[in-house]
Amino acid sequence: MRMQRGIGRPLMVAGAAAVLLLAGGCSRIRAHQGFLVDQLIVDSVLPGVDNRASVEGALGRPTFVSQFGPERWYYVARDTRALAFASPRPTDQLLVTVQFDDKGNVASIDRNKTLDQVANISPVGDKTPTLGRKRSLLDEIFGNIGAVGAGGVGGGSGPAGPGPNGS
Repeated sequence: MRMQRGIGRPLMVAGAAAVLLLAGGCSRIRAHQGFLVDQLIVDSVLPGVDNRASVEGALGRPTFVSQFGPERWYYVARDTRALAFASPRPTDQLLVTVQFDDKGNVASIDRNKTLDQVANISPVGDKTPTLGRKRSLLDEIFGNIGAVGAGGVGGGSGPAGPGPNGS
């Protein structure tokens, strides 16, 4: 009876330690991505007063720049949360859009704090469909055997037509 009591306590301690280790993997992971927002500095950028250089000096380089239409700089800040190995889900997002006029001065500033512009992209399958023939590994390895002297691929009848080497 005494021997069972001596074994039970270390097993119980080991079991409790294992449960605590496994429970640690279930904790929430919080992360911040992108622009670090300082509301006072964002509010200091004013239309008609600032230009590209002063905006870059105050806010830093933009997250991305518009490619079409009027020049816009986008600053994106996103907070995400996830459980252990799950995909992160956005909990908060701020999109600051600075639009410039033709002279490079700030024309407008827009602050969007909603999650309606967050897109969830889930690829289908593990292969990207491509155009062309479907070739197996053996076709890739042995497919060019015999193609060296084929017509139209080079090594044909030689030069033809007028010129120094032709007739």
